[in-house]
Amino acid sequence: QVQLVESGGGLVQPGGSLRLSCAVPKFIFSRSAMSWYRQAPGKERELVATINSAGDNTDYADSVKGRFTMSRDNAKNTVYLQANNLKPEDTAVYYCNAAARLFGQNYAYWGQGTQVTVSS
Repeated sequence: QVQLVESGGGLVQPGGSLRLSCAVPKFIFSRSAMSWYRQAPGKERELVATINSAGDNTDYADSVKGRFTMSRDNAKNTVYLQANNLKPEDTAVYYCNAAARLFGQNYAYWGQGTQVTVSS
């Protein structure tokens, strides 16, 4: 069973920052584009940020551009989401996703999620 393990969520005041981490099994990490998604209560899961396998191309949802930064450390098999200037509307469960190409087939793996709550 492939497990992606997120950490770093918590309660933060508006304007604050958090750094989310996602540890990925080595055998899929180098073969995967990685993404962060989030799901707020009563809403559909939405894509927040994506980074390619080389780590030299990122893309962000309009709602987080200029505030969130996604990165990957290929030596540690870990991806990060630096979230700055957080707003109450950023409150959600954040999920890490790996889109892997293995043995000629595409696979998608998910973490269990980490809660981010932005509130005063």
